[in-house]
Amino acid sequence: MNSPIRPVTLGVIVGNRGFFPSHLCEAGRKTVLKVLAEEHLGAVCLTEDESQFGGVFSLADSHSCAELFRAHRDEIDGVLITLPNFGEETAIVNALRWADLGVPVLVHAFPDDPQKMTSADRRDSFCGKMSCCNNLTQYGIPYSLTRQHTVAPESEAFRADLRDFAAMCRMVRGLRSARVGVIGARPAAFKTVRFSEKILERTGISVETVDLSEIFGRAAKLGDGDASVKAKLEEIQAYAPIGKTPSAAMSKMAKLGVVIERWMDENELVASALQCWTAMEEFYGVVPCTLMSMMSNRLMPSACETDIAGLVGMYAMVLATGKPSAIVDWNNNFGDDPDKAVIFHCSNLPKDIFVQESISPNDIPTMDYQAIIAGTVGKENTYGTIVGRVRETPITYCRVSVDDLHGRVRAYFGEAQTTKDALQTFGGYGVVKIDHLQDLLAYICANGFEHHVAVSPSQCASILQEGFAKYLGWMTYQHGGRGIGGSPAGVSVSESG
Repeated sequence: MNSPIRPVTLGVIVGNRGFFPSHLCEAGRKTVLKVLAEEHLGAVCLTEDESQFGGVFSLADSHSCAELFRAHRDEIDGVLITLPNFGEETAIVNALRWADLGVPVLVHAFPDDPQKMTSADRRDSFCGKMSCCNNLTQYGIPYSLTRQHTVAPESEAFRADLRDFAAMCRMVRGLRSARVGVIGARPAAFKTVRFSEKILERTGISVETVDLSEIFGRAAKLGDGDASVKAKLEEIQAYAPIGKTPSAAMSKMAKLGVVIERWMDENELVASALQCWTAMEEFYGVVPCTLMSMMSNRLMPSACETDIAGLVGMYAMVLATGKPSAIVDWNNNFGDDPDKAVIFHCSNLPKDIFVQESISPNDIPTMDYQAIIAGTVGKENTYGTIVGRVRETPITYCRVSVDDLHGRVRAYFGEAQTTKDALQTFGGYGVVKIDHLQDLLAYICANGFEHHVAVSPSQCASILQEGFAKYLGWMTYQHGGRGIGGSPAGVSVSESG
């Protein structure tokens, strides 16, 4: 399966206005393309042979730019509008309308130098950006802003804007074409994970299904000596210490892993959600947690309890950051601290999220049995969990939910910190600190969100806010944050048609 972290290519529109200094357009275009190359971003832009200085100024330039963008439709993930001078806003928005790419747009303006304010060098991009945004609004084209109104393209501030914008473009494009798989029916007791396939399909997310009986049947046809089974067994053994896991359980895990990966490859799936209890343990004899952990660790997230909506949140953060994400329960309070809580799962957390240097013997990720259901289905049938403590790191948490009653997708998210607080428990666990946590918990409960939440060892809440609300049309709540362009994040409602 190909990595979801594909290189990002931007269509570039260099604004120009005839009676402003055109040499600024020529130099500005070269500078911006240089910065894009240094940031490993592809660029599709008119050349100096196709328009004056490769800018967009006239009606003919708009047609040329639109034609160029349409020819590269499959490559372009977003569009950068850069204004070395005031720019010709009508030409810019015409080019975007006629290209009809439907991708995110970032508006950038060069700053003026107070020492170069004569008619030969004054840019007026500060003002031109407002006119450009006004026309984009009139044309109904959604757009994003840099954190600073004007910013030098070679500055670290602009490079940070570019990186966030590119990550958001990759996330939006990936979600609009995602194919995910659900293996088995949801656990009967978990009505919390119900969702509408049709509403996700409207977003571009397709859900493919397979019954557990088919998976078990295919696994039963594989022998211990099968080359693919041997290879998978070696991969499992190299992934984490196997502890006291019996060899019979290891063999079953290997066969299950081969079958699941073949099914996902055949159906071109990027992520999965499994019915992980109790049919798996009763009728096959292992838990799938290690296999799910391994898939998540290589950026093919896998969610527990057929939680497809939760899986979407996991995959969104994988696309945005290039790092593994996990799904956990908001599980316990942590003493009397109102801003701390325990996150937990049984667990299938990816290895990279765990502590790697031991603080206590139980911290290191290790294969074990599923302590919660062992008493019901027998300990011997529950081997295959990955247990340990989540490492101390900044994180982003995200919950995507399908609101069937209103026919929309909604999400909440924010940034936090996992801590080194000592905790003696089982499964995969950690302590998280969130400012004003009680307000967040009240929001979750008052709005009927699920108890599952996706977490990523990264800080990407502003990227989620911009992509989900502005370009996917989802209803969003960012806890205590601001969007990419610095606008208050709060509650944003945007309905897709």
